[in-house]
Amino acid sequence: MEKTIFEISKMDCPSEENLIRMKLQGMPGIQQLDFDIPNRALTVFHEGHLSQIEQAIVGLNLGGKQISSEHTNQTEFSEHKDQSKLLWTVLVINFAFFVVEMTTGLLSKSMGLVADSLDMLADAFVYGISLFAVGGTLIRKKRIAKLAGYFQILLALIGFAEVLRRFFGSEKLPDFNTMIWVSVLALLANGYCLYLLQKSKSKEEAHMKASMIFTSNDVIINLGVIIAGALVHWLHSNKPDLIIGSIVFVLVVQGAIRILQLGK
Repeated sequence: MEKTIFEISKMDCPSEENLIRMKLQGMPGIQQLDFDIPNRALTVFHEGHLSQIEQAIVGLNLGGKQISSEHTNQTEFSEHKDQSKLLWTVLVINFAFFVVEMTTGLLSKSMGLVADSLDMLADAFVYGISLFAVGGTLIRKKRIAKLAGYFQILLALIGFAEVLRRFFGSEKLPDFNTMIWVSVLALLANGYCLYLLQKSKSKEEAHMKASMIFTSNDVIINLGVIIAGALVHWLHSNKPDLIIGSIVFVLVVQGAIRILQLGK
């Protein structure tokens, strides 16, 4: 048995962890995957096939690189079973807030909320792919990943087009109150999801795992929309909303590309 540690510099929330798990699923020789999200590290216990494992991790473009590899006598691992209920919980929360943010974003004319809703949908896609891949074939998993990735890119491109239309046209100011309050609720929802996912891995490390909530991309996005809402009110301009919307759309496209890589 070999124990190889990888640094994954862009692994800052459970969505990236799920992407890595799906990428390595069914790969020969792998016995156990131990994720340390706060320290952005992955420990792989495996029997040979190191180059294949490393190639798969690097191919996800999450900043993965091998740190060390050594022989180990460890052959027994604590399995994290019965994760379906947890995955369904975070999927439902993310999809529910996709609906809430998309609806309120359209009604309040906020592209920041619309873009953030797509980010929520992206996370829901990842959890959904994980669920539907359980017990399924590798071909089935890849097909689902491709459909999810292309759909996500399509929505992001439509969002970009709407941002350009509003930037060069004359639109009513977005409702800054709606932007701020809905984003606060989304921030709490993201925090709760991350807390559940991290707590499930190790009770002893729950407090350390929970601390990474405040540095995750999702929380930063929520804070960005809140700040944009305040700037809309202060500057009496829709430009802050369009700027944060554009930034989030870029992140959504990047996430979609990562999902598409699972379909290769």
